[in-house]
Amino acid sequence: MEIIRVKNAEEGGKKAFEIIKDGMENGAKVLGLATGSTPITLYKEMTSSDIDFSDMTSVNLDEYVGLGGSDEQSYRHFMNVQLFDKKPFKATYVPNGKAEDLGSACKEYDKTIDENPIDIQILGIGQNGHIGFNEPGAPLDGTTSVVDLTESTINANKRFFDKVEDVPTKAVSMGIGSILKGKKIVLMAYGENKADAIKGMVDGPVTTEMPASALQNHDDVVVIIDEEAASKL
Repeated sequence: MEIIRVKNAEEGGKKAFEIIKDGMENGAKVLGLATGSTPITLYKEMTSSDIDFSDMTSVNLDEYVGLGGSDEQSYRHFMNVQLFDKKPFKATYVPNGKAEDLGSACKEYDKTIDENPIDIQILGIGQNGHIGFNEPGAPLDGTTSVVDLTESTINANKRFFDKVEDVPTKAVSMGIGSILKGKKIVLMAYGENKADAIKGMVDGPVTTEMPASALQNHDDVVVIIDEEAASKL
């Protein structure tokens, strides 16, 4: 793992954008994208740039079960607002959280991933070490599946909803095995509340109890963190 320390999320967004820009100049065509507050500074860099993304494809990590793209709390809506409405892509894929047959939808999404091999995968990390919505205990070779969100994840996400009862308890998530297929992985983390997860990911054993530790098995991972997130390394 290459670890890049930055002053803040704004500087981290610039570093991640440099990696994407360099990747595109060297032939990258597919980006694996993440939601949540962590990648927002990256998306600001992308939308304020003069780069044309109309020949690029994106594949998103996850979506809440029960929310469709028109729902303001859905990750499809988040991606549209933060990036796609300002910088059109050739194709954008987000799991279907409203599919009648979620099992079939998961298999279909794995097919999408295989048909669009990810050149650069963007990740955040949860306080419990989750990547995507792969919570502790998730198989390290897992594919796209419906996952139950832990209480800590629900609590972390409740700030985006009017009340905690509105927070979905399940999500469709790309599996850890699918994430590891990305040719290059860029993980960003900011703040002291991510320090334990970063410590476990970088220095701890590879274990299902720390899902992000699986990244130790990948040969091209860049970790962009501020001093607070790096404080326990």
